[in-house]
Amino acid sequence: MNFYFEAAKTLDRLEAKRGSIKSVLATLPEKDRKRTAALVIETLKYKDVLSEVIEQAKLLKEEKKKITSLNLALVLVHDLLLSKGIQAGDGPVKQAILRHKTRLHGEFQKIKIKRGAQSNAELAKTGDQRTALIPRYVRVNTLVWSTDEAVKSLITRGFTASSPFDSINGFAIDEHIPDLLSFSPQTAFHEDSLYKAGKIILQDKASCFPAAVLAPPASDDSFVIDATSAPGNKTSHLSALMKNKGKLFAFERDKKRFVTLTAMLSRAGCKNVEPLNVDFLTVDPLDPKYNRVTHILLDPSCSGSGIVNRLDHLLETEIEDDGDQEDRLKRLAAFQLLMVKHAMKFPGAQKIVYSTCSIHATENEHVVRDTLNSDEAQAGRFYLAGRNEVLPQWHRRGLPDELEHPSKVVSPEIPSHVG
Repeated sequence: MNFYFEAAKTLDRLEAKRGSIKSVLATLPEKDRKRTAALVIETLKYKDVLSEVIEQAKLLKEEKKKITSLNLALVLVHDLLLSKGIQAGDGPVKQAILRHKTRLHGEFQKIKIKRGAQSNAELAKTGDQRTALIPRYVRVNTLVWSTDEAVKSLITRGFTASSPFDSINGFAIDEHIPDLLSFSPQTAFHEDSLYKAGKIILQDKASCFPAAVLAPPASDDSFVIDATSAPGNKTSHLSALMKNKGKLFAFERDKKRFVTLTAMLSRAGCKNVEPLNVDFLTVDPLDPKYNRVTHILLDPSCSGSGIVNRLDHLLETEIEDDGDQEDRLKRLAAFQLLMVKHAMKFPGAQKIVYSTCSIHATENEHVVRDTLNSDEAQAGRFYLAGRNEVLPQWHRRGLPDELEHPSKVVSPEIPSHVG
């Protein structure tokens, strides 16, 4: 039964918006991750239907002492109705569900008839159609081998150097991010030996921009901070750009995410990284340990509104009230601004990258604008990098009208969100 409790807790975290589906699932214990992830994803696909079944059957009302949350009921009822049954011993929680087995099945059949569904699959939430327009991106881990070696290996396995949309086996080298390859959206690598060996990193293109913009030096006297590191994609990217030289301090305050971070860094062969289970905001910028840090990457918690992937559409069960959304965005922006201002206090800092996966100016241009007006920026150590300094070949530049004072001073590399 612990398996179902873990799945329910995972749904609780997703409901509380503590990360994307992918990032939350990445924090699960590795030995149970695949099984738990499968149940969570399948439950989300049928959540609307299962919630209606549970409500009509009055399950939570009649079994409130045993079934303590809707999410626990969802995963249990999912397996009862849509899988091979509840895979657990005959404890009180399982018996509480089985007492209502006939009623639950009956309500489920009523919904199928009402919706005109010929099969259970027709009741599932369909995927985000935009994902069919986005290639599957893979970053070559240059700490292990070169991009040339990776390309040759892929070709021997039947892949062809062509547009990823021309063929299921087509792949191409990205024109903006070095060592990044794009494949057909249908290509999967999670079970691939290259992925398991740490030779490739499954990382979307947008996620590769921050490290590429920061571009830390690959030298023994290079000192870098990744302020919010888990699950580790950007950290491993920084390590690769540094060629495992110098020192990379990787901060992650959440214990579970920290475990995920350390596992990924080990698999990727990142030897110049010092992972720290510490909140970046609690770090003293004047600590001698960090007085040689020159480059800082900030990718703090955000709304995630800019993410288009193959899973997170499952969380879009209702439209958030405009007032509630604006309040949430303001709270996030206040935290984001705090992070940037804290980074500016490190005495050796020369270059700071701030990034989000948000489409909202509140979290992007407005944070940059408020940084421009902060005491830390006005001290004169930092300036806002020009277009010729930050991805000059990338033409989209966010919402310039939302940045009211573009001429004022700020960190060297804090672009408004790269669209």
